Amino acid sequence: MVPPYRRELADELERRLREPRRFLQVVTGPRQVGKSTLVQQVLSVIDLPSRYASADGPTLQGTAWISQQWDAARLEAGTTGAVLVLDEIQKIPGWSDAVKRLWDEDSRSDRPLRVVLLGSAPLLLAHGLAESLAGRFELLPLRHWSLREMREAFGWTLEQYLYYGGYPGAAPLVHDPSRWRRYVVDSLVETTIARDVLLLSRVDKPALLRRLFDLTCRYSGQVLSYNKMLGQLQDAGNTTTLAHYLDLLDAAGMVTGLQKFAGDVARRRGSSPKLQVYNTALMSALAPWSLEEARADHEYWGRLVESAVGAHLANAAASGECRLYYWRERQHEVDFVAESGARVVAIEVKSTRAPTMHPGTVAFTAAFKTDRTLLVGGDGVSLDAFLSRPVADWLAS
Repeated sequence: MVPPYRRELADELERRLREPRRFLQVVTGPRQVGKSTLVQQVLSVIDLPSRYASADGPTLQGTAWISQQWDAARLEAGTTGAVLVLDEIQKIPGWSDAVKRLWDEDSRSDRPLRVVLLGSAPLLLAHGLAESLAGRFELLPLRHWSLREMREAFGWTLEQYLYYGGYPGAAPLVHDPSRWRRYVVDSLVETTIARDVLLLSRVDKPALLRRLFDLTCRYSGQVLSYNKMLGQLQDAGNTTTLAHYLDLLDAAGMVTGLQKFAGDVARRRGSSPKLQVYNTALMSALAPWSLEEARADHEYWGRLVESAVGAHLANAAASGECRLYYWRERQHEVDFVAESGARVVAIEVKSTRAPTMHPGTVAFTAAFKTDRTLLVGGDGVSLDAFLSRPVADWLAS
C-alpha cells in the first residue's frame, strides 16, 4: 500500500504510468525525502513488469550502463509494456544525450516502455533535461517533509517538527539524540556534499563550501552580506565564488539565499541574501542544544520558528509553486514576501504575542501593491495551522 502521507504524489505518478506512453517521468528532490521509496511503492501496485537500477555507486557509471539497463527493460516490455527506473541518473556524464537517443528509438519503433528518472540534484538534472530532452518529459518534484506528513507518519508534535525537521529516515532515531545527530551529519549532510556537490561540480575550495554550509545553518533566518560572510569564514576568497557555492548548496536542496524583494530585477540580484535552510534538522544537528535546551533559549527557538516557516515556503518555491523573497528598507523589514502569479503576499513570523499589523508590513504595503498580509504566530494564524497546510492555500485569495 502507498502510505497516506505521500498519497497525492504517488497517485499522480501511478496515473501517469498507466497512461499510454507519452513522456519520460522525472522525479527530483533532495536526498532522503522518499523518492526511491515512493517509486517502489507505485511499482508494487501497477500491473506492469519493472526494472530498477541505480547509478549511485562509489564510482561514476558511463552511458553504456544506461544502454544495458534500457535493453534489459525492452526485453521485459515485449508488446504489453514495462517500467524502467533509473535512479541518480545525473551522476552519469552525458546521460541526457544517451536517454534522448534511446527514448527516440523507442518512439520510432512504438515500444511501450515507460521510463522514470530519479535525481537528488535537481538543478544538475534540470540542465540535462533542458539541453537534450525538451518536450519529452514531465517533472514530479519531491521536497522535504511537512509537519502534516511527519505527524501522520510518526505522530510528531509541533515542537518535535521544529527541532527535528522533516527527514523521515531520521525519525526513528530521535529518542537517541546523539545517534540522530550523527545520522543527519554523516548520512545526509556529508553524503550530499560529497556525492551531489563535490563529485558533480567544480569546487576549487571544498573546505570553504563546507564552512559556508555550516554558516548558513547557524545564521538561518538572518540577512548577511557576502563580504560579512567572508569575514565570518576567514577566507580570502571573493563574493562571486561564495554566491556560486551557495547556489550549489541550493541545487542540492540543503540551504538557500533569498533575494530582497524589489521592483527592479537587477536590485534583487545585487542584494545581500537572507540565509535559509530547507530543513530545520540541519540547524539542530549542528547546534549544541537538545530539544529541551533549545526550547528554553527564547532567541534560538524564535530562529527555529522563523526558519521552519521559511523552509515551508522555500520548499514550495523550489517546487515552482511561488517565488520567495524577503524585504528590508532602513529599520523596516518583512520576513518573507511570496509571489504567486501576479499576487504578492507579505508574511511576518512571530514566536510571541505581537501586534496584528507589524510596522514592517505597514511600510511594505505602502511601497508595493500587496494582495494579502499574513501574521504567523503571536496573535495571527497559529504556527501549527500554517505549517499543516500547503503554501498554495495561504497564497490564494
